Amino acid sequence: MNVSLRQLRVFRAIADGRNFSRAGDQVGLSQPAVSRSIHELESQLGLKLLDRTTREVVLTEAGQSLALRLARVLDELDQALAEVHGMAGARRGKVRVASSPTLSANLMPACIAECARREPEIEFVLLDRIQQDVLDSVRAGEVDFGVVVEPPDTDDLHGEPILDDPFCLVLPPGHRLAAQRTLRWSALDGEALVLLDHASGSRRLIDEALARHGVRCEIRQQVGHPTTAFRMVEQGIGISVMPALAAPPTGLAVLVMRPLLPRVQRSIMLVHRRNRAPSPLAQRVWGLIREVADDMRSRGA
Repeated sequence: MNVSLRQLRVFRAIADGRNFSRAGDQVGLSQPAVSRSIHELESQLGLKLLDRTTREVVLTEAGQSLALRLARVLDELDQALAEVHGMAGARRGKVRVASSPTLSANLMPACIAECARREPEIEFVLLDRIQQDVLDSVRAGEVDFGVVVEPPDTDDLHGEPILDDPFCLVLPPGHRLAAQRTLRWSALDGEALVLLDHASGSRRLIDEALARHGVRCEIRQQVGHPTTAFRMVEQGIGISVMPALAAPPTGLAVLVMRPLLPRVQRSIMLVHRRNRAPSPLAQRVWGLIREVADDMRSRGA
């Protein structure tokens, strides 16, 4: 059955006014077009809905039954469409974003502050979670979108890269490698390392880079947060490989960070479910985060 919304609206207009001409004026159709719509509707239903003479239009029993139900259905549909249409211009509401720890600490605060300044009627709710939990939250629809390190499997996600974040070596200023302005990955061979654990989106990329450059290291500790790794490096437990964004905006007080060559970087991405576009409000926050990341890149952050 292929009944159109226009056919139903035409029938309702006739049922209300019992006149083809007035119904045409109400729905914006000519009288022949009104007659054609009713004929098509009756053909689809296999029932006669109207008896029409030169003097009057009378509903059949089937027409009366349809008219009684149709008024409520179309009114509810119009209300739903009006509410959805209003979402496009909505300025107030809540947007939930999940983000992995290093990004929550060193990218998202600037995004939340910028949202408060530019979109004060949007409530920006941040869920600070490990990368896999961020991806699970996005896939389950718990959040509008996520901010992650590029995951290995994104077939069910739509992702937009917003920032490239290079890996660096973090070490005490008195370490033998600290005097060099840049370091090659091969210089880490034989060193003791404190690394982020495998729950981090960065660890896979670090392991791949070490293996690619033939580096063999003793991994002394694996931790969940960069701050923990920094404190361990301060205590001489080992040195660390970290994304540049892991360093706080004010810098590392008693440690130094040196670029690693050849450059290896992680791609920071915004992700949402592939077949579920974010709401208009969420799209505005998505664009705002992209702008903040662009500004950070232009400033060389």
